[in-house]
Amino acid sequence: MNIELTIFPEIFIIKPKTFIDKRGWFMESFRLDFIENTAGYPLRFCQDNLVKSSFGVLRGLHYQKPPFAQSKLVSVISGKVIDIIVDARVGSPNFGKYISIELSNKNQKQVFIPRGFAHGYICTSKTCIVSYKVDNYYNRESEVTIFYDDPDLSIDWKVPLEEINILEKQNDSFLFSQVNHFDFKKNLYD
Repeated sequence: MNIELTIFPEIFIIKPKTFIDKRGWFMESFRLDFIENTAGYPLRFCQDNLVKSSFGVLRGLHYQKPPFAQSKLVSVISGKVIDIIVDARVGSPNFGKYISIELSNKNQKQVFIPRGFAHGYICTSKTCIVSYKVDNYYNRESEVTIFYDDPDLSIDWKVPLEEINILEKQNDSFLFSQVNHFDFKKNLYD
């Protein structure tokens, strides 16, 4: 597995090695020890999620408040997405900034997102299937959704606004400035 660093030191992209021969290919898609060594702390992935979407479907920006905060390992099994990660940690040098990563079944990249970040993605192919592991169970009462078009974040989703398809859940969204953020100095893994 190869690591690609991002502008956020806590977030990294994993590019698994693929071995190809006349029979097809083999890829080691997950190694907990590799991810823990790169992250620098132990993880306990406890839930796998699969999501199918069609072009323009936008999911996010979400996070769960402590003590239900989640780290995620995100990959795309089929199709292509633009993955957006926003630093929601007050006191962080990157607070309120975001990164955008293209994930697809062709580039086979995975992204590790630690606790303290809001996450969302938009399907940019006809359909896509996204897989993600989380290290804390889903808890509806602790979920926070930030408006995907928050003017303070100015996220470029790479899809024209009129083609973006959002869920009714977005009606319960907040502006980034209205939500309770994580504390950059607090350990979210205790």
